[in-house]
Amino acid sequence: MEEEESNSNREEIFIAPPDNAAGEFTDEDSGDEDGQRGAHLPGSVLHASVLCEDSGTGEDNDDLELQPAKKRQKAVVKPQRIWTKRDIRPDFGSWTASDPHIEDLKSQELSPVGLFELFFDEGTINFIVNETNRYAWQKNVNLSLTAQELKCVLGILILSGYISYPRRRMFWETSPDSHHHLVADAIRRDRFELIFSYLHFADNNELDAGDRFAKVRPLIIRMNCNFQKHAPLEEFYSFGESMCEYFGHRGSKQLHRGKPVRLGYKIWCGTTSRGYLVWFEPSQGTLFTKPDRSLDLGGSMVIKFVDALQERGFLPYHIFFDKVFTSVKLMSILRKKGVKATGTVREYRTERCPLKDPKELKKMKRGSFDYKVDESEEIIVCRWHDSSVVNICSNAVGIEPVRLTSRHSGATKTRTQVHQPSLVKLYQEKVGGVGRMDQNIAKYKVKIRGMKWYSSFIGYVIDAALNNAWQLHRICCQDAQVDLLAFRRYVACVYLESNADTTSQGRRSRRLETESRFDMVGHWIIHQDKRTRCALCHSQTNTRCEKCQKGVHAKCFREYHIR
Repeated sequence: MEEEESNSNREEIFIAPPDNAAGEFTDEDSGDEDGQRGAHLPGSVLHASVLCEDSGTGEDNDDLELQPAKKRQKAVVKPQRIWTKRDIRPDFGSWTASDPHIEDLKSQELSPVGLFELFFDEGTINFIVNETNRYAWQKNVNLSLTAQELKCVLGILILSGYISYPRRRMFWETSPDSHHHLVADAIRRDRFELIFSYLHFADNNELDAGDRFAKVRPLIIRMNCNFQKHAPLEEFYSFGESMCEYFGHRGSKQLHRGKPVRLGYKIWCGTTSRGYLVWFEPSQGTLFTKPDRSLDLGGSMVIKFVDALQERGFLPYHIFFDKVFTSVKLMSILRKKGVKATGTVREYRTERCPLKDPKELKKMKRGSFDYKVDESEEIIVCRWHDSSVVNICSNAVGIEPVRLTSRHSGATKTRTQVHQPSLVKLYQEKVGGVGRMDQNIAKYKVKIRGMKWYSSFIGYVIDAALNNAWQLHRICCQDAQVDLLAFRRYVACVYLESNADTTSQGRRSRRLETESRFDMVGHWIIHQDKRTRCALCHSQTNTRCEKCQKGVHAKCFREYHIR
């Protein structure tokens, strides 16, 4: 098959996974990470069927018998694009949309916990509780997990992002150098270990055999729904790859040398320019995800992200991405959908755009550029000489106005002024949304990991939800903003203090309550439906402190926390 010189159909040979991609996989990793080297392959791989996949038709050939060679088909000649030396003339409408949902969030004045629970809402918490109890019951264990205990577990996972020990059991040790009373007073150690070991997110009897992330698929769907529901409505979005750190033996992990996290699950992410995660999907490769016939896998993921955006309305969004995804064909498809796009592009994806040779452009003055426009579809390709030669493609932004920008010169060790086309300037300003999200997640990411292969992915989802909640906090609470660390500390403390187990003797001591009352960290006044006594003046009130869980008037709030 490899010797067939066919241009229309390309054959790929690969080793087949187990027949059932969901049911046959154990939840736990096993074996030595460094145990498989060279010819020392496991029996499941040595005895696997060698199949051949026709990427042209997108169908698997399950027949292991020898098949007659296919007749050679004539390659379809694509019409040549006509490139002209002029600036682009886009026909997109201007951005005039407003965001009433954000205005509604501003009027509610939600606390950090309230913002976090926009994503981990009551429905999501109850769903996780039910699936975890179902999984434990299937293992003949009466877990009886409650929503209150699950929030304690979430609080400990969030807290591990900024307070971590070599072993997680050290949180409960009585030695003075490691004991953490906030965790120890919230939930018992053995109860936490039991809940964490049975944490589950799908019914094992209803798993999709063609989805390698079937065990977390319901959670992915719920998170994507909540992320999109509360996302700021903006014109500019960024699409790229993110990495979830993972070192186990699961087959979906990948190695990326250019990423800060080199080994783990690759996740396709669509974010706002500030870093709010709007849509995400873990990568499974072309074996489990069939790309569009005219695009590669990356381009197909961009189309899925655009489809998710357009569920909120067919608006002139502007998407930015890098050379992994960009092609002239993708720009054409997005233009037909009414979506603007700009991205760096590899030379072989420019569809023979006749630009100056990179070697010739390098000999010219820094800041020199060449460009051409496709006459039929108004797509521009620009080649710009900076420290290296860069190719940028767009269906919405052109060359003009050309501005001067300051760039560092390595030869003279000084900064010089060079010419910069308009599409290059806009791309550099708006493309970094995924990088900003990765930076926020990496600062205080969940450190506690379990034996389940998806435990690191669950930590990634929690971190992404906290990042999104903090982004909404920056938009809605411009007068009283807190940084990301203070935001996470507040959510962790409220979850551990408000949901602590008070039935066991010795829990929720008077000392802990007193220290929390006067720590001057993370106290928010919120509305309550049932009127209670004010903790200071003892008259009826319909407001309370979210952290202390005490009824307090607005006029008594400050005095109660300093007396």
